[in-house]
Amino acid sequence: MDTKKVISGALLIFVLYTIITQPTKAADIVQIGFQGISDAARGIGEFMTELVR
Repeated sequence: MDTKKVISGALLIFVLYTIITQPTKAADIVQIGFQGISDAARGIGEFMTELVR
């Protein structure tokens, strides 16, 4: 059996279990993830702006 498929399946089951049993905590984790992506994009934008100046 392909190891990547097994790990992906286990991760999917864990995520679904977390969403079903603790939806508030799951929403907080997603919000933190999106905040991190937003901060990274903002930082890259500021870097590029300063680089052009």
